[in-house]
Amino acid sequence: MKLKLITAPNVEPMTLTEAKLFLRVDGITENDLITELITIAREYCENYQNRAYITQTWELALDCFPAVDYIELPKGKLQSVTSVKYYDTTETETTFSSDNYHVDDYNVVGKVVLAYSEIWPTTTLRTTNGVIIRYVVGYGDNASDVSVRVKQAMYMLIAHWYENREATGQRFVPKEIDFAVSALLTQDRIVRF
Repeated sequence: MKLKLITAPNVEPMTLTEAKLFLRVDGITENDLITELITIAREYCENYQNRAYITQTWELALDCFPAVDYIELPKGKLQSVTSVKYYDTTETETTFSSDNYHVDDYNVVGKVVLAYSEIWPTTTLRTTNGVIIRYVVGYGDNASDVSVRVKQAMYMLIAHWYENREATGQRFVPKEIDFAVSALLTQDRIVRF
């Protein structure tokens, strides 16, 4: 299973003003750094939870169709499936008709499920990335669609990274912060991916 981000979120779960208020920072000299930390914190939390918060478009690449009648789509809260395409050994692209499958957006992990009596194509696929599914995930288009727990975890990470700029790197999180962030994020974590 391989994932590629096609369209990043248009906004972050919090504004620069909100982050600066939490950090108790006045002025504009640190704006670029804090903006970067917001993005890094979102990505950290999304990766931990295996979710997407603000609406994003992703592609899932598979080397072949599965032996089961469904394909799970990582990143949680499925909004829609744009296309299911497959490529034969001559690189010919074919779109698998949406009449052949249903989109299950009720589960925590969305799925493309074969319609009754349908089967996956039996075409010999190219050796890698023979199946590409493009889909849209996320809680919504606005920062207000993201849970307060996630935002609190992000605030804690941003504050830690803002105060600790040493060479250990922005992704280093000490045990105390890690425990608190994990406690907030584990509640809605998808563990299958």
